[in-house]
Amino acid sequence: MALDVFAPWDDPDAKPLIQFKNVTKRFGDFTAIDDLTVDIFEKEFFALLGPSGCGKTTMMRMLAGFETPSDGTILLSGQDMAPVPPNQRAVNMMFQSYALFPHLSVWENIAFGLRRDKMPKDEMGARVDEMLRLTRLEKFARRKPHQISGGQRQRVALARSLAKAPKLLLLDEPLGALDKKLRQETQFELMDIQESTGTTFVIVTHDQEEAMTVASRVAVMDHGKIVQVATPDAIYEAPNSTYVADFIGDVNMITGTVRAEGAQLRMTWAEGQPEIVGETSKTFGKDQSVHFAIRPEKVSISAEKPVDAANAVQGQVLDIAYLGNISTYHVQLPGGQVIKAQTANNRRISRRSFTWEDSVWLSWTATAGVFLEQ
Repeated sequence: MALDVFAPWDDPDAKPLIQFKNVTKRFGDFTAIDDLTVDIFEKEFFALLGPSGCGKTTMMRMLAGFETPSDGTILLSGQDMAPVPPNQRAVNMMFQSYALFPHLSVWENIAFGLRRDKMPKDEMGARVDEMLRLTRLEKFARRKPHQISGGQRQRVALARSLAKAPKLLLLDEPLGALDKKLRQETQFELMDIQESTGTTFVIVTHDQEEAMTVASRVAVMDHGKIVQVATPDAIYEAPNSTYVADFIGDVNMITGTVRAEGAQLRMTWAEGQPEIVGETSKTFGKDQSVHFAIRPEKVSISAEKPVDAANAVQGQVLDIAYLGNISTYHVQLPGGQVIKAQTANNRRISRRSFTWEDSVWLSWTATAGVFLEQ
């Protein structure tokens, strides 16, 4: 039985919930968002990922109505958002600081927006109780924000944002204030809550691991432009540029020139090194300068030269990083280039197979890396 895969972006008939059409935002001489076009679909968990200053928060503030585009149009359910003030949009925003009212209890914080909308008392009580259940805060309903932990405050802010049942919830670095372990737990909670409410979430983050964990699609941003929009696995395995390959995870980047040989590409790179053999669906010109990107976990390390490897190079162990579950070996080749290889530490106590200054072989298959033009 085929599983129903959620991928409205692959359906030509699917109508996006949010459409950015050639949106530009300038602050004086500075262009924060540069001619940006992107569609976000209903029930998506969409992540805007990029370094500080790339325009992520500006995009979000325009969706919320706190900023107006200098050019272009933003549509929500087909309606132009420009004339709609922030308080009349079916959009809610959750800030990094949570912005909870210190003098109000958890229950009253969640009820705040509903009270302002003059929701009938019994309806409001039922809605707040539902939000408390959803965020597992029933026991803390009567406490004030200072009497609960950072992770619980984060859930109160989420419950308050979802109480008015917005079509769209914007989350600006929502987990930034939490420690690593709590952040990881909360990521899964966010995904469960998003799935059970069916609300469209757009999250801004500079934490690539977070974006890759929670999102149905990730938009990688740089200097006000979206460089690539794809599912997390496609962003990781098939980046469209060296910027994306380098920004997401760890990568070895090798530059050289290519020539085609049947279905394979052969790349000449460092003097004295064998050509890198790879496969690609892209077409490159003869002797075109390209970058070859390969993830460290796709590079095998061995003491002897592997017999049937498509690619094998010899070098010396320069550095070893032990990270508990994995070890990363930095191997220097005779020409001075350093290639990283990763091995999983499956056994609890295992003697390292290689140590500093050992001579080792690195190898990888013809499909392990990607060839990139830019």
